[in-house]
Amino acid sequence: MKIIWTDFAANSLLEIYQFYKASANINVASRIRTNIFNATKQLIKHPLSGQLEPNLIRLNEEHRYLVEGNYKIIYKRVKEGVLITDVFDTRQDPRKMQIRSKKPSR
Repeated sequence: MKIIWTDFAANSLLEIYQFYKASANINVASRIRTNIFNATKQLIKHPLSGQLEPNLIRLNEEHRYLVEGNYKIIYKRVKEGVLITDVFDTRQDPRKMQIRSKKPSR
């Protein structure tokens, strides 16, 4: 099983990294980024290990999520493997996730 990141998800992770690099320090930013990447490794062997994402059920694409710290790693299974579609800060309004999901996934 292969892990694939959409441009949108990669940009979300980059924004998180840049925020913590500026507001805390590079070590904090790197640790958060590494923890998020490491959390996705379990999907290689267990792609259905996350719960269904209730805020995206209306899309009928079986989006699932993993939680790492304050972040939801949103993903779905695709023919090529597991597609990471977003990294979402759980401290935000969940309705924002629905708005973000309307953007193209690749």
